[in-house]
Amino acid sequence: MGIITDIFLPLALAFIMFSLGLGLTGTDFTRVIKQPKDFFVGLSCQIILLPVIALILAKLLPITPELAVGLMIIAAAPGGVTSNILTSFARGDVALSISLTAIISLLSVITVPFIVITSLGLFGLENISKDISLLSIAISMFLIVVVPTLLGMIFRKFLTDITIKLESICKKISLILFIIVLLGAIFAEKDNIISYFADAGLITLVLNVIMMTLAYFVAQLLGTSTKQKKCISIECGLQNGTLAIFVGTTLFGGGIYIIPAATYSLIMFFTSLIFVFLVRKI
Repeated sequence: MGIITDIFLPLALAFIMFSLGLGLTGTDFTRVIKQPKDFFVGLSCQIILLPVIALILAKLLPITPELAVGLMIIAAAPGGVTSNILTSFARGDVALSISLTAIISLLSVITVPFIVITSLGLFGLENISKDISLLSIAISMFLIVVVPTLLGMIFRKFLTDITIKLESICKKISLILFIIVLLGAIFAEKDNIISYFADAGLITLVLNVIMMTLAYFVAQLLGTSTKQKKCISIECGLQNGTLAIFVGTTLFGGGIYIIPAATYSLIMFFTSLIFVFLVRKI
């Protein structure tokens, strides 16, 4: 994939995170204090429950260790930027969605490297984990995820009028970039794509459906309101596929490790649209 993985993929992810930052203000972070229960229910579902469910499925279903690690990478990824749009369509709590996406994206500098390294050990790939530095992953993600997000926020703070005009355009460009990255990942594995999708398609579909359903009812059990339940469910169903593909490509050179991210990214939009249709009038 050469130019795509070395240049285009990091730049695409950086731009996507920059566009996320353009839509953020200090209120999106202080909301954690104002809505602590809703926020921490969403946070717990996404950074704890989702990887745990992915781990259980990877242990129960017959997939290779490499695919299992790939599944854990997409499970560790933060929510995708389109989750905010779909939360709006579902008449959910968009403000909470933005806060969850922003803060979990920033936390991913810590959570993603930890989950990846742990997964390699759990699935018998310790030899590979010896060659991977937890610190180097964290630094790479900081530069590609945190820095562009902060730059977007600074841009919004000091150039508010320009930012308001650019924000919707940047979001559209981000969606196009995501599609290009996804198609590039699929094309790179075109010779094995049918077998890979056969292996990873079912487990990523099961993970997505179980997690969206489980998040909704966990939020309900913990007493969140209807709008917040919709938001948390969508946040747990829509992952940042570009980031997952970036991590899989940077650490393992792509291949089978990014297939779960590719299949999940395709599936999540269909399941999320069905979910939006079902809950929109609730």
